[in-house]
Amino acid sequence: MKNLRMINVVDYVEKNISEFHNKRFIKLENLRLTEILKRKNPYLFKAKNILTAQDLVKYILDAYLSTQEEIIFGEFLEGLAIYINHLVFAGRKSSAEGIDLEFDQDNIKYIVSIKSGPNWGNSRQIAKMKDDFNRAKKVLRTNAPTIQIEAVNGCCYGRDNQPDKGDYSKYCGQRFWQFISGEQYLYTEIIEPLGHKAKEKNDQFLAAYSQILNRFTFEFGAEFCTDGRIDWEKLVQFNSAA
Repeated sequence: MKNLRMINVVDYVEKNISEFHNKRFIKLENLRLTEILKRKNPYLFKAKNILTAQDLVKYILDAYLSTQEEIIFGEFLEGLAIYINHLVFAGRKSSAEGIDLEFDQDNIKYIVSIKSGPNWGNSRQIAKMKDDFNRAKKVLRTNAPTIQIEAVNGCCYGRDNQPDKGDYSKYCGQRFWQFISGEQYLYTEIIEPLGHKAKEKNDQFLAAYSQILNRFTFEFGAEFCTDGRIDWEKLVQFNSAA
């Protein structure tokens, strides 16, 4: 185990956070109104009494982008966690299906599945993670049958005050970052470097977002509005007709 130097963490974040901003910008630039209209529930819009084209377009655009940003930023945090663990415990990206990180500490091999937050999956997805853990253990024990292996579901934020899940452990937020780094307060120390050039990048994103919102509103009005009103029947037909 080596001591973590925050200067290395800051350097990694500043070099790689731009990738997060670039990916969300590309997602925005490549969006098509028809794509997000087909993914969203038109009955919900009607039930919420949305009356204007701009309100409806902004609602579905924001919902779509929020989901995409969670995915993209989750990938960034996973990379950051693996990098930090490599510095401290010589951990590495796992080649096993469903396993993100492998490292050794105190004669124990840890296999880690990294998620963004604690409420990441339903019962079927959790069962799939358990199967992935079991398969990875079986492969690792092929040439080392006596090896001690611990499976961990690591979550980058949030809380779970019952980490013992029986056949695996679940570490969230502070517990997770301390587990992969040995540093008790790393979870708060990484927040500051994440803001590197955030205002500059978000100003650029907002300018592009405003253009997309205006264009989509115009397109929606031309296609799905009649006499200034949303044509709900036409919208539902576009979304759901056989």
